[in-house]
Amino acid sequence: MLPTVDDVLRLEAVRRGQPRVVAGGDRTGNRVRWVHVAEITDIAHLLHGGELVLTTGIALPDEPERLRAYIGELAEVGVSGLMIELGRRYATEPPPALIAAAEEHGLPVIVLAHEPAFVDITESVHSRILQDQFAELRASEQLHEIFTRLSVEGAPTEEVVRQVAALGGHPAVLENLAHQVLAADAGGADAAELLSAWETRSRAVRPGRRTGYDPASGWLVTTVGARGEDWGRLIIDLGSPPSPRETVLIERAATTLALGRLLDRHAESVERQAHGTIIARILAHAYADPQEAAARARALGVPLSGRRLLGAVLRHRGPGAPPAGELAALAETAAAACKDARLAALVGVLDEGGPHARVGVLASLPARADAATALTEIATRVRARSDGTVMAAGSVVETIRDVRRSFLEAEQVADVAARGSGTRPFYRLPDLRLRGLLHLLRDDARVQTFVERELGPLLEYDARRGADLTRILETYLDSGRNKAVAAQRAHLSRPAFYERLRRIERVLDADLDDVESCVSLHVALLALSSVRWERS
Repeated sequence: MLPTVDDVLRLEAVRRGQPRVVAGGDRTGNRVRWVHVAEITDIAHLLHGGELVLTTGIALPDEPERLRAYIGELAEVGVSGLMIELGRRYATEPPPALIAAAEEHGLPVIVLAHEPAFVDITESVHSRILQDQFAELRASEQLHEIFTRLSVEGAPTEEVVRQVAALGGHPAVLENLAHQVLAADAGGADAAELLSAWETRSRAVRPGRRTGYDPASGWLVTTVGARGEDWGRLIIDLGSPPSPRETVLIERAATTLALGRLLDRHAESVERQAHGTIIARILAHAYADPQEAAARARALGVPLSGRRLLGAVLRHRGPGAPPAGELAALAETAAAACKDARLAALVGVLDEGGPHARVGVLASLPARADAATALTEIATRVRARSDGTVMAAGSVVETIRDVRRSFLEAEQVADVAARGSGTRPFYRLPDLRLRGLLHLLRDDARVQTFVERELGPLLEYDARRGADLTRILETYLDSGRNKAVAAQRAHLSRPAFYERLRRIERVLDADLDDVESCVSLHVALLALSSVRWERS
């Protein structure tokens, strides 16, 4: 960053001349781009702005009008200040006309009481300028290295914005074209205050260039996008005009964000990442104040305060997590379904890449909205676009702190429902009945002991002989103990099926015509299914 007039006044070569500011004292923050020694008055046309002009004053005119014209020309071209040596032309201070004109134009005028060596001043200032420029180059190189590494590593959007706030020392916000916050780091400030009424404030900021500073808000703003497809803006809340380093910082970060989106076309969108991050942090109780979560969600267009909240989970049927691309597509489908149903909701992938990855939906319901109706609308739309999907929902809660409970319930329901072949639009805990209860108790040693006691001999028989009697028993019981129907489902002739049932009775020493025995075995099979699902 270029030194200011104040910085120049603190240099030893200048201090030896005992400098004193006689005009424009409120403008000594002007940046000094260069030092120029000039005795003639007709000098303005040779300057480009930002120069500190040094003179002894010996060639300055006596007439007040010409002095005012001289000062006016220097101010118009944008010089940073005028430094006059006393003693050769002026004994104690410049003429009143010169001082008055400088005050009028806001041009700093400094007098030096002792004869200075202009060459020393010039050398000192230019050395300082070169040092600062070199430091800026080093800083720019460091920023380039940092953001190149983030690009190569495929850093998520949140991490890039976090680095912007850390490197800039000011809050940083990434928003989409609808002025909804995709990622934000308050940089130690109050996040709720930073994001308060974000959309309204952001819409009022319209820099004329791709990267620009808005004095009214104190924001440095740059557009994010590539190949003619702009999709957002990156903002640093500076509060004062940016330095060259800060401009490089925001533009390099914007490039990293745009590049990341281009390289990862199959990944979830930035919006889904932002939604998923808020849900995950709510579930982990990572927000010290629930109002911060509410502010972040509100900045994304989803109100959480004063609403009825409901956690829902979507996943594909079967064990294990689907490929990341399928899960990201499911999240986009769910988000589109919520939008079509006019339901405000946060929708994102949770535990991405993990064995329990799933799509989470935090629905924000108006006071009088019917949760079942809203869920049915969403589930119907999702299933129309993504077959083989199970949607499970937790209980409706009133506060952000209780959202975790709703999600835990939804996840437990989803685990059970994903194993079945039901056709409900969505599932809740009451829909699962005995199967849901056994799933919740699957880790209980007493349940596992019951399974071994009821089915252990049959499981051992199948394992030792490569038989499938356990499957035959399950088919029989699932068919309501109707042997003819069960034989058909098992793709066996009736005699062959009846023979297998007799073999099961011998292995288990049980009577399959006894209702209580069959109920006990059926419960054991359901519990076994839950235990095996957990291990898969």
